[in-house]
Amino acid sequence: MIRQPAVAGRFYEGSPELLKKEVGKFIVEGIKKEKAIGVVCPHAGYIYSGAVAGAVYSHVIIPKTIILLGPNHTGIGKAVSVFPEGGWMMPNGAVVIDTKMVGLILKHSKTASADYHAHQYEHSLEVQIPFLQYFTADFSIVPVTIMDTSLRTCRDIGEAIAQAVLERRKGEGEKGGDILIVSSTDMTHYETHDSAKAKDKKAIDKILALDPEGLHKTIKENNISMCGFAPTTALLYAARMLGAKEAKLIKYMTSGEVSGDYDQVVGYAGVVIR
Repeated sequence: MIRQPAVAGRFYEGSPELLKKEVGKFIVEGIKKEKAIGVVCPHAGYIYSGAVAGAVYSHVIIPKTIILLGPNHTGIGKAVSVFPEGGWMMPNGAVVIDTKMVGLILKHSKTASADYHAHQYEHSLEVQIPFLQYFTADFSIVPVTIMDTSLRTCRDIGEAIAQAVLERRKGEGEKGGDILIVSSTDMTHYETHDSAKAKDKKAIDKILALDPEGLHKTIKENNISMCGFAPTTALLYAARMLGAKEAKLIKYMTSGEVSGDYDQVVGYAGVVIR
């Protein structure tokens, strides 16, 4: 199945030329790129969160396979929905699905299902792709949306991803397991700038500590409206199993810094995990 873009022309420019120019404005030049296990990256309209996304992707080498983890905003589909085969059409060309990695994740997970429907209108993964395509066209994707936000499910999908990566490395060598896991999330929604910043620091501290249980608990206890806390928790479980040593906050900002409205903001954080 070929998925058509759901938010081209709304969250980001719809024409190839304008999109490349738009993304290019947010890329930070002169930074040494390094391999990463994963990143945390926002998914708002580029006018608001593009600077954070651009900073994140400017720091990492884009490998051959990208596992995209995002929340399910639509309520359509399965508890954990993996887009199984085909490709995603984008303004700058189609991106193919890594069906082998899909199969490995489904093999190791008790909660994930092959499902197209959850992805049809979901924007959180789609908006990552133009940044990846800015640097290379030579990659495939594994799109995963998470609707069941329980800690058990987060752990299951995170560890299934890690097991899939390790199995591929065993079969194909280190290069075969050269994979980047992207957790797509915005942070606090529709609070004041100061409130969002304070709440988001609590969540970010747990991410930087590579603490999936701590992040999940902090979100619940502090009523933090981080839409992608489940994908990020899953990423942390995967990263821990894959031997992550550190996480670094690359950039944080709120929509208020763009719009000038500091009373109702959304927070955006960019983190690289190695």
